[in-house]
Amino acid sequence: MSSLDAKLAAALHSREQRLIRRRLPDPVADAGLADFASNDYLSLAQSPTLRDRFLRKLAAAPHVLGSGGSRLLVNGPAHAALEARLAAFFDSPAALVFNSGFDANVGFFACIPQPGDVVVYDEFIHASVHDGMRAGRTAPAARYPFSHNSVEALRAVLNKLLQERPGLRSGEENVFVAVESLYSMDGTVAPLAEIVGLMEDLFPLGNEHVVVDEAHATGIYGPNGRGLVAHLGLEKRVLARLHTFGKALAGTGAVLLTSTLIRDYLINYARSLIYTTSLSHANIIAVDCSLDLLEDGTAENLASRLQNLSRYFLSSLHTSLLTVPPSLLCLPPHLAFPHTSTDSTALPTPIIPLLTPHPRPLSAHLRALGLNAKPITWPTVPKGRERVRVCLHAGNTHAQVETLVRGAVEWAERRAREDERCGERKDESEVQFVQSKL
Repeated sequence: MSSLDAKLAAALHSREQRLIRRRLPDPVADAGLADFASNDYLSLAQSPTLRDRFLRKLAAAPHVLGSGGSRLLVNGPAHAALEARLAAFFDSPAALVFNSGFDANVGFFACIPQPGDVVVYDEFIHASVHDGMRAGRTAPAARYPFSHNSVEALRAVLNKLLQERPGLRSGEENVFVAVESLYSMDGTVAPLAEIVGLMEDLFPLGNEHVVVDEAHATGIYGPNGRGLVAHLGLEKRVLARLHTFGKALAGTGAVLLTSTLIRDYLINYARSLIYTTSLSHANIIAVDCSLDLLEDGTAENLASRLQNLSRYFLSSLHTSLLTVPPSLLCLPPHLAFPHTSTDSTALPTPIIPLLTPHPRPLSAHLRALGLNAKPITWPTVPKGRERVRVCLHAGNTHAQVETLVRGAVEWAERRAREDERCGERKDESEVQFVQSKL
């Protein structure tokens, strides 16, 4: 074994020992399981309607295979037409398609914030934003996290920056705030209206810029699935929105919605756009078909079913989890009680984490019941916040949801009994040990 191989193998062995080694799912083993794992929230990947529409458009398209190269070399009519359609649909001055949401975030944060600017980000922001910042022009000391979804924590960070940086007060420097509308691990909804309002109040000179990653909200919230920004009517008050096609829309790629100036700047400086072959024509056609279902109301009906299923699932959990120790299985605080608020952060979520210190055994138990819900551990989530993440889909049935709730609770009750017996045996052993010393 070479020195390199030895180092790589040792790193993997370390992860194996700590039970955090990642592996690709087995596609054969996952076949036939009820899907509570994928991001196919509207079940469009399984939709005969979308499939038929795609095959018809594909058959009629003048170009199908490949794309010819980078967008700067070959800007196909289908790509340009899709961007124009996306800009109009999302009510944005301009749109720029990237190969993935990851590429879009990396491209934006690597080149738009300029030297002297500041980036403030939610502590749970996606890894792609971190990678973009690291590759970008802002100094590490000019990147500031704030506590997840806390407007007051954000206010404290911004007030401190205003005191310390005259350029922010004068408007010569810019502050970017990066948030997600729906967070992929916790299913929390950002208080976007409050964040935008705070930024406008603190920075009246217009040097404040909110950037919203709508990857997991696309198709689910807002009129015709336009996202949380559109749901709140904030389209003209944020600098950029990211929508991805590979989750609820069952496609590939992503779009940044922003100003024409920023679009032009990205075309000139975003390495994740410039130095890669663009999406194939087939990918573009697929996204165009998904947009058809957004515009004609099909997706909105599916989103309504999904949100009702989320309410039903949470209602069942609120009752059923009363019989198990919260230390073994519980919901996170924002989902632990029925919502009565009409606040936007209380919107039904398709992402529901079941917090447990034993996510792998729980996931295995659910798999034995025919349900595919994945364990999520550190380093994807913080230590002590391990969970089985349940992703609901419009195609899931009430019966599948009931089986999941019943299976999770039965597992926790059995685990509690086993832990109690282990505790009794431990106490008995300790008594015997003490008696043996007398």
